[in-house]
Amino acid sequence: MSSTRTTTTGSAAPPELPPVTAWLAVTSVMLGIFAIVTTEILPIGLLTSIGSSFEISDGTAGLMMTMPGFLAAVSAPLVTATTARVDRRVMLAAFILLLALADFLAALATNYWLVLVSRVLVGVTIGGFWSIGAGLAARLVPARSVGRATAVIFSAVPLGSVLGVPLGTFIGDVAGWRTAFLAMGGFTLAVLALLLLVVPPLPAEGTTRLDVLGGVLRRAHTRFALALTFLVVLAHFGTYTYVTPFLEEVTGAGPGLVTVYLLVYGAAGIAGNFAGGATVGRHPRATFAVAAAMIAGATLLLPVLGRWDLGALALLVVWGAAYGAVPVCSQTWFAKAAPDTPEAASVLFTASFQATLSAGALLGGAALDRSSPSTLLLLGGALACLPVLLVRAHPGWTTGGNGR
Repeated sequence: MSSTRTTTTGSAAPPELPPVTAWLAVTSVMLGIFAIVTTEILPIGLLTSIGSSFEISDGTAGLMMTMPGFLAAVSAPLVTATTARVDRRVMLAAFILLLALADFLAALATNYWLVLVSRVLVGVTIGGFWSIGAGLAARLVPARSVGRATAVIFSAVPLGSVLGVPLGTFIGDVAGWRTAFLAMGGFTLAVLALLLLVVPPLPAEGTTRLDVLGGVLRRAHTRFALALTFLVVLAHFGTYTYVTPFLEEVTGAGPGLVTVYLLVYGAAGIAGNFAGGATVGRHPRATFAVAAAMIAGATLLLPVLGRWDLGALALLVVWGAAYGAVPVCSQTWFAKAAPDTPEAASVLFTASFQATLSAGALLGGAALDRSSPSTLLLLGGALACLPVLLVRAHPGWTTGGNGR
């Protein structure tokens, strides 16, 4: 017997899907985000080879990380505000197709500016797909399974690090960086086919207007979530974007070993994602503070202990586990700040996260061109200490936990 569910907007949802179809739909959204995350951060592992191909510095090559984030920050609220009447399934498919085109353009680029154009397309895809897809669990599975389905969708973030980037780096080492982007384009087209096959029509159910976003931004808890996200993500991506030059120049790791390091980092990130998700609801301050402190410790110690393979490996495990918890911590703070407008909270999380990611990559590249990978890590570690102090000063929430 079919039943209807009530979404967070209060409207009646379509009849429940058969369980297999519902979870295949959830999986297709997860794979879409996986393709997006992998494409977004793929240049981290290919940074030096792409830079050498176009005879540019590592800092200039870092613009590949800067462009998508800034475009995503702009497109997230604009897409949400302007596509309120468009079927969500259609929008998801359009953005995945755009991602595939971006991958193919990067693979065939004859100069660095075309690579940057492809990264603009990636940014638009991130802002649009993420803002829509992150909140779809409630429309695909029964209410009792929404939490688990949301966790499956967000698992795409660490999986992009643990599987996508190391695999892309390996393909780049064996067959060239262009082949890595070609492979991602082919995979993205396969995701598009699955999405069209298993995701049902999803008529838009409400509008998050720009004035609603403005109202949420005026809340004190939202501004505090923005400050935390800014500091932690800036510290992380200002340094992690350029971890490959550090491992090559300071640790002395070859391409194969760098791939292993990134794989271990990503595996630690998966563990950190689920650990952070299990504790942040009850202890938001402590979870965020521990994650930021671990990032600070790892980046401050890498210039000293990262000269040896074992030291670099151990600290990358700590760093990966810490950052794995950051997205779920940040999203939780935004959700707690605006429990009555979950879509607006998701849009602000996406926009702030991506804008700060880009700023970190941009500032980190500028610092790297004027100093060294070790100095850059020390600067990032010092910055990561600030959110630890801010979290300790925040009163927290009393609803659903003690806020510790």
